[in-house]
Amino acid sequence: MNFELSEELQGLQAVVRKLSQDKIKPRARAIDATGEYPQDIFDEFKKADLLGLCIPEEYGGSGAGILGLTIAIEEVTKYSNVLGLMLLLTRLPTGPIMIAGSDEQKQRYLPGIASGEQRAAFCLSEPGNGSDVAGMQSRVVPDPEVPGGYLLSGTKCWISGGMQADWFVVFAKTGDPSNRSHHEIGCFIVDGDQAGVSRPRVDAKMGVRGIDTADIVFDEVRIAPRQVVHGGFSLIMQSLNAMRPVVAARGIGLAEGALMYATEYVKARPAFTKTIADFQGIQWEIAKAATEIEAARLLTYRAAWMADRGEFTKEHVPLLSMCKYYASEMAVKVSGLCVQLLGAAGYMEDHPMEQFYRDARQLTIVEGTSQIQLGLIGKGVIHHDLWWD
Repeated sequence: MNFELSEELQGLQAVVRKLSQDKIKPRARAIDATGEYPQDIFDEFKKADLLGLCIPEEYGGSGAGILGLTIAIEEVTKYSNVLGLMLLLTRLPTGPIMIAGSDEQKQRYLPGIASGEQRAAFCLSEPGNGSDVAGMQSRVVPDPEVPGGYLLSGTKCWISGGMQADWFVVFAKTGDPSNRSHHEIGCFIVDGDQAGVSRPRVDAKMGVRGIDTADIVFDEVRIAPRQVVHGGFSLIMQSLNAMRPVVAARGIGLAEGALMYATEYVKARPAFTKTIADFQGIQWEIAKAATEIEAARLLTYRAAWMADRGEFTKEHVPLLSMCKYYASEMAVKVSGLCVQLLGAAGYMEDHPMEQFYRDARQLTIVEGTSQIQLGLIGKGVIHHDLWWD
């Protein structure tokens, strides 16, 4: 058992840490205030070869895997959850292709993400059917003019990076949408400039501003056979299972950033002839938060190691879901504590604490709510996927 990162991963961590301190920290508040897409930071990621961390070398990436991406996102999110999301979007939509795509699909779509020449988005959620995947209404029907092709229609919502995406991975029913069978769900790649694709609405969000979430509408979009990825509901779950540590990393980094800022504040803030940090009660709260951060890190790094070994199928779900559940809830808890440590100042826009607090809440919702994760963990224990003898 080895808890040390390899030299390569330590080097990656150092590079991303410096980039985050030099480029992201000074920009984080302005990105939140304006909500404008931070193209300048995307260009920095591109220059530093950080957009292909999880993509295999044969497709233009660096092959650092889920663990490498997790480490990079943790560093970035100490200052900006938005920029953590930007890196996350190099893996979420490419995951189904890496898991089940043909070599032609991998050659066509993965190198552009790794080089930064293209961006992509993952289209699963729908109005009224977020976590209820089997209730999706988007569907494909056979294309009468193209053997093996389809026509795709439906609306997807809350799609992160949807406005910037050059292509989409889209899940849709292959039969009657009223049929809740998991076997009647297909996966399709849609180019953003295809006829019938529109992006009519951008969401107004309480946090994670700077990367839009949007509605994506598909109106009889023609799907060629080469755009079909062979995998249904199981591909959805495997793709999301592999992402659990990547989302968890955003929670860890956010909590670290909030606690570091709050700790420096209480060390400098005088109160009752001392500093706030001199009070034992404050030290205890800092200690509890630090302990929870480290516990989340251990869960998350193990899950990332598992995902890189291909251990993201059903029997591995409890351990993967634990890291996402624990880290995201911990981020809310720690950021809330840090607002309290600053007192009235923590509630003001003069300090980044209110941004940390707003941004943390998103993590308990996206890519499987905390309640979904608890359900998956609980079922895993009941079915003995996780058992102790």
